[in-house]
Amino acid sequence: MDVRSLFAAQQYAALRPATEPEPGAEGAGPRLASAVRDFAATLDEAESMATSAMTGDADPHALVQALAQSELAVETVVTLRNKVVEAYQELLRMPV
Repeated sequence: MDVRSLFAAQQYAALRPATEPEPGAEGAGPRLASAVRDFAATLDEAESMATSAMTGDADPHALVQALAQSELAVETVVTLRNKVVEAYQELLRMPV
């Protein structure tokens, strides 16, 4: 066995734990799930407010405020989606 390959294997084994995630460190999964739940709650609130306004049970000012919040949430999600698609297309353009 070549000494250089043995040395490389030992170095790789020593550095391997540095590439593993730290215990207790959260990734993007829980934060993304929380953001999706918040987005759905915002849309549900706007929908229920619109239904209440149609039956005459809601204040028009509260309806406008709920619709503005839902519009902002949708614009934010669309912008995020566009950034993800743009990043994906950029990866596809990279030479292999």
